Amino acid sequence: MSEQKHYDVIIIGGGVMGSSLAYSLTKAEDSLKVAVVERDPSYEKASTTLSMVNFRIQFSLKQNVLISQYTSEIFNRFEEEMQVGDSRPNIALCREGNLFLVDEASRPEAEKNLKMQQELGCDVTWLDPDGIKDRYPLYDADQYAGGTFGPQDGHFDAYAVLMAYKAKAAAQGATFIADEVTALKTSGKQATGVQLASGGILQAGSVVNCAGAWASRVAATAGVELPIDPVKRQVFALDPQVKPEGPLPLTIIGSGLYFRTETGGLLLVGKSKDDDPVGFDFTWDRKRFLEELWMELAEFVPAFESLKLVRGWAGLYAVNQMDGNALLGEWPELKGFYLVNGFSGHGLQQAPAVGRYISELILNKPHAMDLSVFDPIRILENKPLSEGGLV
Repeated sequence: MSEQKHYDVIIIGGGVMGSSLAYSLTKAEDSLKVAVVERDPSYEKASTTLSMVNFRIQFSLKQNVLISQYTSEIFNRFEEEMQVGDSRPNIALCREGNLFLVDEASRPEAEKNLKMQQELGCDVTWLDPDGIKDRYPLYDADQYAGGTFGPQDGHFDAYAVLMAYKAKAAAQGATFIADEVTALKTSGKQATGVQLASGGILQAGSVVNCAGAWASRVAATAGVELPIDPVKRQVFALDPQVKPEGPLPLTIIGSGLYFRTETGGLLLVGKSKDDDPVGFDFTWDRKRFLEELWMELAEFVPAFESLKLVRGWAGLYAVNQMDGNALLGEWPELKGFYLVNGFSGHGLQQAPAVGRYISELILNKPHAMDLSVFDPIRILENKPLSEGGLV
């Protein structure tokens, strides 16, 4: 007979989302028995560690803005709160900003979003082309009406944040298990646990899908169909001949290409495309940059016509093909099965708020922030959320 262990909550996936949830659950109730099952404890193929890493306040959906405000606040005290004994994490927080370039056709929508963000107290401003060039002399912004700039946005060390959540959750009593969930266990319309590749069975009244790009595979074992695909996203690290005078913000130009500076004088560049391959493919293609992206980059930053492609890598977005927003909450047709999926590239920056929210759902506690708009019932009702073009 397979070994069976009993927990209060089983979390499938120990990336930043699963580890954040484990932290929030064990912080809320220190007697809670929480198990986190991670198939890749090296995190070699985890979206958390393969991300280009960014956090921003600039969303058009109010709840996404509120989530980002909370993340920004948390990061100010994150290292102190995540200290375990004498070990204090260093997340290398850099607030160099996010700049969204806006053409005339997109300006009304951008100004509408900017107004909403400012009314919520966000530090976001409008820069005209001259203002952009004053801040970033290498940019050729004349083709744009301007841009929205969030100076408190930026990036951080994703691996350090993940390890901090994991260490703190473990110190608070969470159990991390290196194994793979091969199937959800159910009884009627109730989730009861998980089957492990090693042969063991873990039992719990609450099972949480934090499997990232593997979310649909996990859910399908219980007959739950999710509109989430693993989509390959590539990042290219460049060494430009002409170095910027200071850090460049994450800059998103009209074509969808985005870039920012990295430590060591490097430039990181990426672009999401409609024809990006679906599947578990981690190869990267230098031709993609050399033949497609380089020209777009050099058109906006002529000084970057001369550069060296140093390396590249590929990771996976868990893309919610319905609306590009998260699925948060209990699946309506299977009691005790919670979804924390489909972040479509936003998950890393949303982990602090989402971990807290899902813990409140599971423990039936009042919500510090109402994120019910992301309830997965919208899949069954076919009611997608709109994000107004910001992805």
